Amino acid sequence: MKKKKFKIKITKRQLKIIKGAWLWLNMEQSSFYDKIRFIEEKLAEVTGIKDIEFFMADGEYVGVGNISRTMKLIDGEDLK
Repeated sequence: MKKKKFKIKITKRQLKIIKGAWLWLNMEQSSFYDKIRFIEEKLAEVTGIKDIEFFMADGEYVGVGNISRTMKLIDGEDLK
């Protein structure tokens, strides 16, 4: 089996920059999900639905439901 040759060779400097960007991405993603959890907690308090959550499909939020699946899912299109 022939090894594929890549045109771009990553230097140590570039790799260091890429690693930093990767860490930054992970921190931002963690912060984003913390904010979503906070909104879900407040939503649970206000609605009285203890396990309410925003649900995702194919990597994007598409509606609201609850973890125990005891309520009908609300499609995000119906919330616009």
